[in-house]
Formats: sequence, C-alpha cells, structure tokens
Amino acid sequence: MSKPRSASLFHFTGSINFLKNILKNGLFPRYCQEDHEWFGIEEKVAYPMCCFCDIPLSRINEHTSFYGAYGIGFTKDWGLKNKLNPVIYCSDNGLVPRISGYLLHGSGTETDEQKKDRELNFWRLLKLVKPLSGSMVVGGKVISKDFYQESEWRFTPEENISDTILFESEYKETIEEHNKAMENYKLEFLPSDVKYIFVKQDSDIPEIVDFINNNLGQYPLNDLKILSSRIISLDTVAFDL
Repeated sequence: MSKPRSASLFHFTGSINFLKNILKNGLFPRYCQEDHEWFGIEEKVAYPMCCFCDIPLSRINEHTSFYGAYGIGFTKDWGLKNKLNPVIYCSDNGLVPRISGYLLHGSGTETDEQKKDRELNFWRLLKLVKPLSGSMVVGGKVISKDFYQESEWRFTPEENISDTILFESEYKETIEEHNKAMENYKLEFLPSDVKYIFVKQDSDIPEIVDFINNNLGQYPLNDLKILSSRIISLDTVAFDL
C-alpha cells in the first residue's frame, strides 16, 4: 500500500534550464496570483511564494503533467528548517473562512493600531489558505482544479505583508520590480538536502550530470557524485509504477 504522503518535498518546473538555475542559484520566491472569490474577494491577489508538494511518487506523473517534468525533491527536515508550511485547505462553510472573516472585519471596538495588526494577520493567513477546489489561470485560460489533491506546501517571505501584496490592478505594471526584490529571500540548499533530481527522460541525465560537475565546484567531489546519483527520469518512474 502506497503512503498518502511522500517523505520528500517536491518542486517542479517546465524547463531543464530552470532546473539548472535552481541547482546553481537556489530557489527564488515569485509572485503568484490567487483567486479568493471563494471568500468574496473579487479582485485577484498575488503573493510571493515558492511552491512544493509531498504527494507520493505513485501519483507524481499526474502532478508533473500539469506543472512540468523537471524538479527537485528535498528532505522535509530542510523544508521545516526553512519555514515551509503546508497549505490550509478549507471548505466554504468551515471554521477557517469564519476565522478569516473575523480577521477581515474585526469587532468594531478596536484601536487603529489593533485594526492594522488584524488586517495584516488576515493577509498572512489568506496567503496560506486554498479552497478544496477552484479555478486557476494557466496560459491565459481559466481551468478548474482539485487543489486538495496537490498536497501543497509553501515558502512565503516573512517581511511586512502589506509591502508584498499585489492586487490585480497593479500586478502587470509592477510584477517585474517586485519579483526582482524577492532575490533577497532565496532558498538555499546543500547537496545533502536533495533526495531526488527529476528529468523528463533518460536522455536528459547526462546533461544534468555534466552541469553538476562543471558548475557546482564549490562542493566536495563526493557530494557531487552523490548528487548525480539522485537523478531519475520520469520515464523510469512511470515504468516502475
């Protein structure tokens, strides 16, 4: 019987070049637009984040077919050390929307300072909350998605949330500037933090091995050998399932 959750945290991307950049430079938070229509907020809101999942390998192909066939699997110890957090999935009429509603509207008897603190905590919570299912924009098209099946974890920078929220009306004009600022919050890792390096097909493996040997010389040779041994193609994973 397969495990309901993996012991690793996976991050996937759609390009082998993006994978190389992660191996060399780490992971940078990027702004992602979230649809909070389920909560009554009509305008989309973007937050900086790095997204991961801990779905079991038996379900990895359904995930990579959507998000991309190149990725890295990190230890959960690494994720917890870097303050990654599982997403909170909520139903429409559950407790989480009610708590969020209180944080948004308050009691009406607070000071200006208390109101500001409450509103900031509302956005801190909401960036880690998703409905069980909903819609998302991919390639300019709106699609329906069962979010609960994604077992998502997120890294979100902890600086003042009011400085990092981007509403839909300002997103296009300022997204590049805000993404650039996120370079100060990159996630770094050591070869020992990596459990898997995923590529699309077997023919990609030599390219990644060469990249590791030629670009990660700051690590001991034995570490590079172990890192190269973590490479696996999704073709192989699919064949063995």
